[in-house]
Amino acid sequence: MALTETPMQAERARTIFEKSKEGRRAAALPATEVPEKPLAELIPSKLLRSEPPRLPEIAEPEIVRHYNRLSRRNFDLDSGFYPLGSCTMKHNPRLNERVAALPGHARLHPAQDPKRAQGALELMWLLQESLGEICGLPHVSLQPSAGSHGELAGLLLTRAYHADRNEVRTKVLAPDTSHGTNPASVTMAGYTVVKVATNDQGGVEMDDLRAKIAEDPDDVACLMLTNPNTLGVFDENIAEIARLIHEAGGTLYYDGANLNAVMGHSRPGDMGFDIVHVNLHKSFSQPHGGAGREPARLPSLTGSSPSCRGRRWSVARAPTATAPASTSTSSDPSQSAACAASRATSVSSSAPTPTSSASAPTAWRRPRRPPSSTPTT
Repeated sequence: MALTETPMQAERARTIFEKSKEGRRAAALPATEVPEKPLAELIPSKLLRSEPPRLPEIAEPEIVRHYNRLSRRNFDLDSGFYPLGSCTMKHNPRLNERVAALPGHARLHPAQDPKRAQGALELMWLLQESLGEICGLPHVSLQPSAGSHGELAGLLLTRAYHADRNEVRTKVLAPDTSHGTNPASVTMAGYTVVKVATNDQGGVEMDDLRAKIAEDPDDVACLMLTNPNTLGVFDENIAEIARLIHEAGGTLYYDGANLNAVMGHSRPGDMGFDIVHVNLHKSFSQPHGGAGREPARLPSLTGSSPSCRGRRWSVARAPTATAPASTSTSSDPSQSAACAASRATSVSSSAPTPTSSASAPTAWRRPRRPPSSTPTT
């Protein structure tokens, strides 16, 4: 089938430098009343350029037209359907974009006194409580600033969990259909990626998973999984997968890229997952700022080791980059991380049972009024 280019696609794009004309200016500033001083008196000579920077010289209207035309060359949800990738299988209502841009959100200073940021803190608190319920896990951190950041944080939780048990494990299992950031995060966390095959239905090939675990069960640190996976398939063997990983002593990590598909119908915690990252721009219409502003939230199950008792996992970042920072309630971050991830071997061999409010830790259920300082779970 022949593809027809649109007129704009057929037109060769010109860079801003190609449109530059010597002597053009975007603005003409009025003369100042302050006497000028030589740059050498203001800036050390070793920091001065030997020649001016090569910047385009162009009028302001041309700058606006240039970038506006570039933006119209992009494909977007306003003009068509994205057929590929979970990152694009979402749409942010314009109303939600307007709400996120309200001054109370967008202009809140990161260092604002908590007494003057109670509205933002309440939203953060309600968010972490909601995410814990949605994911079926009692502890939530709002600190990771991107999906990839959430992955790395989850793997470091896994490392802290094994360190708390005096174990050294080096392998992280990941299906060959996993997101590209999964193996990259594994490498950054200092682990080795072990690829697990996919069966004809698009799920994890169970015989291959058993074989990879059997090679050295004591060296398996974690299995990273997306469910439904990148192929859009919900793995019907998830309870058995959780049992195998936990019997080997590893943790089960949930990449929340496709959480939309099951949210409200099932919960990762009930499936047996120990650590989850949630992409708020995918599942909750947070503005997606591109390349690093894909906030992930890490709900994680509590553990039963002595180092976990009486500890809380602190929250340090709101859904936007403007939230005030918090102080952890634990004096030892590694112990807090360890207890947050230390449930790896507690999943039963039968089908996972939904977490009930009666059995949830008391720190999970709070009165509706938010705390007067940055919330913790």
